[in-house]
Amino acid sequence: MSLDLQTVRRVASLARLHLEEGEDHRLQAELNGILGWIEQLQEVDTADVEPLAGAGAAAMPMRDDVVTDGGQAAAVLANAPDRAGEFFAVPKVVE
Repeated sequence: MSLDLQTVRRVASLARLHLEEGEDHRLQAELNGILGWIEQLQEVDTADVEPLAGAGAAAMPMRDDVVTDGGQAAAVLANAPDRAGEFFAVPKVVE
C-alpha cells in the first residue's frame, strides 16, 4: 500500500499541517516508508506467540493496613540537613 500525493496533501490538511513547497513529496516518502514497515510486520508469523499480558492484569500483593513508625528513624534522620535530637530541625515560619 502506498499513498498518492493527493492523499498525503489531504491528510496534512486534516492534521492542519502547513507544508512548504516540496515537503509534500518528503512527507509522502516518509509515510510510504512507514506503511512499508507495517506491511513487513504483518508478514511475521505470530501464531505460536502467546499474547503479552499487561501489568494491569496482575494481582497486587496485599499487606495489612497497620500504622507503624517504620522502624527506621535513625536512617531517616541521617538524611536530615539539620536535626535537634530525634527530630528534624526546621526554620521557624510562624512568629
